[in-house]
Amino acid sequence: MKAQDLKNSILQLAIQGKLVPQDVNDESAEVLYAKIQAEKQKLIKEGKIKKDKPLPPITDGEIPFTIPSTWKWVRLGELVTVLGGKRIPAGRKLTTQNTGHIYIRVSDMKNETVLNHGLLYVPEDIYSSISNYIIKKEDVYITVAGTIGKVGKIPTELDGANLTENADRLVFSWLSQDWLIIFLKSHEIQNQISNVTTVVGQPKLAIKSIEKLLIPLPPLAEQKRIVAKIEEFEPLVKQYDKAETELSALNDSFPEQLKKSILQYAIQGKLVAQDVNDEPAEVLYAKIQAEKQKLIKEGKIKKDKPLPPITDDEIPFAIPSTWKWVRLGNIGDWGAGATPNRSNSKYYDGNIPWLKTGDLNDGLITNIPETISELAVKETSAKLKPIGSVLMAMYGATIGKLGILGVEATTNQACCACIPMSGVYNKYLFYYLLSQRKNFIQQGAGGAQPNISREKIIPTLFPLPPLAEQHRIVAKVTELMQYCEKLQEWHNKVGKRDV
Repeated sequence: MKAQDLKNSILQLAIQGKLVPQDVNDESAEVLYAKIQAEKQKLIKEGKIKKDKPLPPITDGEIPFTIPSTWKWVRLGELVTVLGGKRIPAGRKLTTQNTGHIYIRVSDMKNETVLNHGLLYVPEDIYSSISNYIIKKEDVYITVAGTIGKVGKIPTELDGANLTENADRLVFSWLSQDWLIIFLKSHEIQNQISNVTTVVGQPKLAIKSIEKLLIPLPPLAEQKRIVAKIEEFEPLVKQYDKAETELSALNDSFPEQLKKSILQYAIQGKLVAQDVNDEPAEVLYAKIQAEKQKLIKEGKIKKDKPLPPITDDEIPFAIPSTWKWVRLGNIGDWGAGATPNRSNSKYYDGNIPWLKTGDLNDGLITNIPETISELAVKETSAKLKPIGSVLMAMYGATIGKLGILGVEATTNQACCACIPMSGVYNKYLFYYLLSQRKNFIQQGAGGAQPNISREKIIPTLFPLPPLAEQHRIVAKVTELMQYCEKLQEWHNKVGKRDV
């Protein structure tokens, strides 16, 4: 149950007479009703309020539920006098200058009260034309245009302020002001209000419609007990609301946080068990370096400047003894792509996929809409990357976005591609880079155009496991990520159902 549902349930119990016990010593609602009618007749006789047409009698078909025997079903107009507000004359505007004549608008009405900051005032020269349309601190306001059915009371310091035409004032005697607000907020009464609101153009609630609202009237003493009980519940409901909000936030973030935890365990060597029969990463690394030297000698890759040795201070966490800390530049051939000259039409619309960072999808990439020609590959620095290359965005809002090529392709200059050596499983490299996305984003911050470069990527530390363990890690991560996706789908379905 959501906090609002809990509030609605409490209000429903209140208006049904089930929230607090009845007291046989209470003066009944029938007697209270008689006093209210006598008071209204007195005011009519004194000319303080107008005599209204009789309201229609209440039929059995209208009564939505049973109430205690000490209560009475009445129409709201039998308990209160409904008076409207007044708009200022056409062509005139309210002012921020304090003229002493505050004008309360619907936008000032918040949280069952009126905010006392940002108030506007009636200019002195037009005040006399609307001076009679005020609202008192003893009244209850109800909004009747645009926003319908909001109710509340007037702070003491705003007693006697002018009232907008988009709200009415409920004037009454022999009733608890707080009880009346509570009942008018209930789902039952709000539903009645909704049913009688006109919706042609701007929604409006007529005075006659307000007067006809069906109200279950408790004895005055019980009204006060209801108010006290709801005030007692309020801090508990707020605690519940806070807990619900925190739980909802936790539920919303849980699948993503779980994914991050899985990746963190994976790169620390804590996700799968080590196998003493695996060839250690130290031996694997030596093979990788031999492979790199061979490719350099054959002219297939360029020789880079030596990367600095790894110091103890750089190492962020402990890894298994069979693993080895290396740098990304040591385990693959890294290089950015290029954008062929746009003015040369022969470079574009060919048969070679040309990837931009917007095509990166944090997964396998097989759909690359744009293409360049073989001539572009021959004459520019846009070179083909083989299937299995790991890609990462280096510029703008997409920094750290990843992908694995499912087709041979070229890339633009904003995308860095790594062709891993044969001792590095590309999917393990992909998951490691995914775990480090936040770090890459932080490295790219600070400039007018956030960016990282190949030179920032290749010195990054990389925990190298034995090759067999790389495959075990990827299999386990893939399995758990699928579980996380199912968890997210389930959470989304549950969330929609709650709404």
